[in-house]
Amino acid sequence: MPQTATPETVTPKRRRWPRVLLVIGLVLILLIGAAYVATAVMRVPAPHNIMTLLNTAPSKQGELLPSRTIPASQNPTTFVQNTDVTMPQTVPWKNEELPLDEVLGLTNTNAFVVLHNGEVVDEWYAEGVTPETRLSSWSVAKSIVSLQVGQAIAAGKLSEDDLLVDVVPELKTGGDFDTVTIGDLLDMASGVDIPENYSELWPFTGTARLFLSEDLPSYIKAHRELTYEPGSQATYRSVDTLLLGMVLAEVGGEPISDQLAENLWAPMGAQDSATWNLDREGGMEKAFCCINATAMDFARVGQMVLDDGEANGQQIISKEWIDRISTPAKNSVLDWGYSAQWWHLPGNDQDFSAIGIYGQYIYVNPEDDTTIVKLSDYGTEQDELETVNMMRAIAADLNNQS
Repeated sequence: MPQTATPETVTPKRRRWPRVLLVIGLVLILLIGAAYVATAVMRVPAPHNIMTLLNTAPSKQGELLPSRTIPASQNPTTFVQNTDVTMPQTVPWKNEELPLDEVLGLTNTNAFVVLHNGEVVDEWYAEGVTPETRLSSWSVAKSIVSLQVGQAIAAGKLSEDDLLVDVVPELKTGGDFDTVTIGDLLDMASGVDIPENYSELWPFTGTARLFLSEDLPSYIKAHRELTYEPGSQATYRSVDTLLLGMVLAEVGGEPISDQLAENLWAPMGAQDSATWNLDREGGMEKAFCCINATAMDFARVGQMVLDDGEANGQQIISKEWIDRISTPAKNSVLDWGYSAQWWHLPGNDQDFSAIGIYGQYIYVNPEDDTTIVKLSDYGTEQDELETVNMMRAIAADLNNQS
């Protein structure tokens, strides 16, 4: 007859599993607790909030972060529809000619606006996006900060030759950092050693840390080392624009969101309100990114730049500053022309563009009298040159019809 196992032969094994599970549970609790402690010490969002950000489309992440509101203008401008020209049926894309709608889909475009001769030729939105939908600028904000710097210079509050630490003295180190000028920051030539890192695998370093930080002033003070002599070369660094934001807040005496509202958004005739994300409630603007606005208001910014700084019957940005941003600086950035936070891509020396990660553009082509805005949820390698070449083809086609 088969033998029956006695209780003594099975009980120890059965009792061992609850102990193992208890140990595993305790280890997990300790690890989770350590993660929350670590993020608190680093002054970044708690782990569950970081995961929410990572699982949210880039265009919508601004809704999850603290922000200041930039009110709509009380005297908004309107654009008329241009019926004299039509959009080309196909556009160049990676050595092919494809329908424009197909390219917009391939690049996960949310909004696409084309102005020619100051009139609307095309206004396209993806499903679920409307003309009133706020979308993130990402690094297009850098180019808008440049316009604010130009206003401060025109008002006599600032000079490109000013030393950063003379304007923001709490940043003084007594070393080479103290030689960084406003001009260096504008042209990405400061040499400040905060690398341009966007990796989700390393969210606590470089620009990713800037984006997540809930205490930007402290983070900057802890990272004032240089990788090269200021002004000797240029390397794309979001920290340079963040420092420009600190400069503007100092010389303007108020948050840069409020300055943008008073000095640009209102006089330009913005149709809708916007927001600018902060490091924390009531804190500092993430000047290097994260203005959330409608596509048409971004188009108003581009049209104002194309019109030599004029909008709504006013000279909002000086002609001298438009000349500054439309002329490449001596040092290239990523082998492309760059000037005061605006890009000059190879292939045409008459146009320039604000460009943001994930496929954000305010493209300005004075020669063909065309402004194009493209706001997207594309990848970090977003085919910038291919996109700008597509926009160039559209601008040339429209100009040939005029």
